[in-house]
Amino acid sequence: MAIILGIESSCDETGVAIYDDNRGLLANTLYSQIDLHRQYGGVVPELASRDHLRKIIPLIDEALINANISLKEIDAIAYTAGPGLNGALLIGATVANSIAFANKIPLIPVHHLEGHILSPLLADNDLKPPFIALLVSGGHSQIIAVDKIGSYQILGDTLDDASGEAFDKTAKMLGLPYPGGKYIADLAKSGNETYPLPRPMLNSGNLTMSFSGLKTAVLTLIQKLEQDKVNIEGQVIVDIAKSIEEAITDVLVKKSMLALKETGMKQLIVCGGVSANQTLRQKLDKEAKSKNYRIVYPPLNLCTDNGAMIALAGYHRFKERQFTYSFSVNPRWDLTTLAS
Repeated sequence: MAIILGIESSCDETGVAIYDDNRGLLANTLYSQIDLHRQYGGVVPELASRDHLRKIIPLIDEALINANISLKEIDAIAYTAGPGLNGALLIGATVANSIAFANKIPLIPVHHLEGHILSPLLADNDLKPPFIALLVSGGHSQIIAVDKIGSYQILGDTLDDASGEAFDKTAKMLGLPYPGGKYIADLAKSGNETYPLPRPMLNSGNLTMSFSGLKTAVLTLIQKLEQDKVNIEGQVIVDIAKSIEEAITDVLVKKSMLALKETGMKQLIVCGGVSANQTLRQKLDKEAKSKNYRIVYPPLNLCTDNGAMIALAGYHRFKERQFTYSFSVNPRWDLTTLAS
């Protein structure tokens, strides 16, 4: 039995959670900086670091209260050591190291993407590798073969923009708030695919993706509509949103199914912020049912960055006795360098 305190501070969300391998997730507290960064249209690293510093200790206190345990009952502290924003990572690393060292608690540096990959285990305790992971977020669109926890092989990646980035950038073109993926998805619910958009590399025969061409196509579409004196509002913007969502999700589904076919694996896990997209889930579920594949998603509230996934990943590292005190972080930490 082990109780792990998890700390996430890689970008613009401060997450703290407590995971018990016997009782599950005991507490999960999260503070999002979206409102802070929205006025700038994206994350401002210095402001992110300052806000992590302001919120992280109160969130740790809140998590301990919610879990009804004391710091003395914590068996290890896990924190995100990379990848991410250097300053933001250092806030989490410094706080985690300080608390752990002062209280003689083992410390576990965790890879942020491993946290995402393992997050579906919080929804399904019976899930075991091997499986394919579709990791889709604002910064990543990767297809990863997971032979066992700690062993990751990247089978497919994007050549340019990630899928979440494509959502956000096209949303900005439409004048939607940051981050735009949620707003595109909300509008798309009542839209029609009126405007055919390209599916870059859909039939490339490999697992490589590209979304920058789609972004350019959306910009060209908007410019043409404006030239034709069409107002980009009402049903027009709703239909553009639907067309964007259909194009992005079609690519992700096609590549995921190809990965399962090529590897012979029967399980797919979908993680990262874009995994909350309901159209993507519906399409994947339909394909999986017809091909007898199993798909597992994280709970909707754990798709974006959070402390729960870091606590869970920390627990699996704790089982292997992988802990060390280190104030260093790795903003460009390569997932494939991890050892189980």
